[in-house]
Amino acid sequence: MSNSGFMFEARRSTFIFFAGCVLVTLGVLLHLPMYWMAKDMGFVLSGMPMDPKMYVGMALIVLGIIAAAYGLLPRMQVTEFDDAEILVPPEDAPLTRAHWLLMTGLAIGLIIDIMKPATLGFVTPGMLVEYHITRAQVAALPLSALTGLTLGSFVWGWLADRYGRRAAILLSAVIFIGTSICGAMPSLNWNIFMCFLMGLGAGGMLPVAYALLAENMPTRHRGWCLVLIGGIGAVGGYLVASELSALLQPVYGWRIMWFLNLPTGLMLIALGPLLPESARFLMYMGRIDEAKAVLARFGAVEVAKDTRVEKASHAMLPPVEHDYITSTIALTLAALAWGFVNFGLLLWLPSTLVAEGQSVGLASTIIARSTLFAAPLVVLSVFLYAWWSTKWSLVSAIAVTALGLLVMVMREEGFTLVQNPLVPITLLIIGASGIIAILLPYTAENYPIRIRGRAIGWIAGCTKGGGLIAQGAGALALVPAIGNVALIIAVPAMLALVMVGKFGRETRMRDLRELEHAALQKP
Repeated sequence: MSNSGFMFEARRSTFIFFAGCVLVTLGVLLHLPMYWMAKDMGFVLSGMPMDPKMYVGMALIVLGIIAAAYGLLPRMQVTEFDDAEILVPPEDAPLTRAHWLLMTGLAIGLIIDIMKPATLGFVTPGMLVEYHITRAQVAALPLSALTGLTLGSFVWGWLADRYGRRAAILLSAVIFIGTSICGAMPSLNWNIFMCFLMGLGAGGMLPVAYALLAENMPTRHRGWCLVLIGGIGAVGGYLVASELSALLQPVYGWRIMWFLNLPTGLMLIALGPLLPESARFLMYMGRIDEAKAVLARFGAVEVAKDTRVEKASHAMLPPVEHDYITSTIALTLAALAWGFVNFGLLLWLPSTLVAEGQSVGLASTIIARSTLFAAPLVVLSVFLYAWWSTKWSLVSAIAVTALGLLVMVMREEGFTLVQNPLVPITLLIIGASGIIAILLPYTAENYPIRIRGRAIGWIAGCTKGGGLIAQGAGALALVPAIGNVALIIAVPAMLALVMVGKFGRETRMRDLRELEHAALQKP
């Protein structure tokens, strides 16, 4: 295709994308009048009929998402090219202004992304009152969100490998905007469905952001950047969600938390210029001129030739090719164990402590004190991952989690030395925080570019999948005693500990191409 033809196609795609964003935004705005009409009733909409404008708005949102996707997701065209055409950025390059802008954009994006599931805990009390439902019924909300988050991780990882990291992030932002209308839905069922769609959009941001960051950062800065940006996103997401809830809910009700998807989704789209496509991905797709432009943006004046380039692959999730099967199994077990702990055991602990005779306030205080120990862990994880060992940092986090599980079992069995619940809870929170800070960055560095998005998406999906299984068991009243729960979770945790220790690759200060080449040379 000629350069003028390419420019015309690029402009047309950009126009179609922004036209889709406008349609989705208009669709959301058509839902605001019904919400505002209820201001004198405390913004209670339960039982009210849906306004005709809302149906028109829904249609605009669907059309807008389709248009935005069409503009963002061009046909996949992997070009067969000679080694002489393959360019790679210098791996020892210093950080430039473009690198810092990319990190800033992704940090803000991850904060917005993690705000979405974090918001669930803040809207639940208001939903209980407005819809007159029990806590068992409202459990359908996090279950729906976790289902969306799990599927979203898988789908967006696949999209990132097929169509690009940047395109997947921007499409996720468009879906964020569309799910704002959950704030105007009068029925519980519509809220649950929209919660699923919210999870579907939010589930894709995390794995794609890690892939984009890993492929754009020089080797000597890659490790600490990955862990630091992920940690900022996790801490910042919960902090911003809680602060906005405290500020807005007393005035505008619980529904305002869903309408925040509109400005935050638009903010993600506005951040688009800070998020260039991965030069490695562009070269892999044969889009050499675009790759050169991105490399120049990141200060790469002279680039080298790469004779170790993989050709196109259509591998599907999970990545189970011969060279990666053991890594995939090990990281999958670690992800599932983390999901069981974070979305299962730690959520059930307060009620367990209350059942033991502790007050609700004391139970909350115990967990809050334990959480304080995890606060500095982001900094510690960055240090260990970047300046000690990527592999053994993950092994250490899994080991602390497994130890916490075993101490929990011992406590339930009556061992007097570990009767204070602060001990196992602190170990679990520290270990789980370490796993989630390291797991996805480590995954990003273990897989080649052709399946990196799908690999990170798979592992990210499994972290939510563990929670989905745990919450499903809770909804079906199939949760055993807390000691037995800890013993069951200890099985995948211990298996993950052994397998990562035996089969995990050390990725610290290693060129991503070197890691990919080493894997391909294995018998």
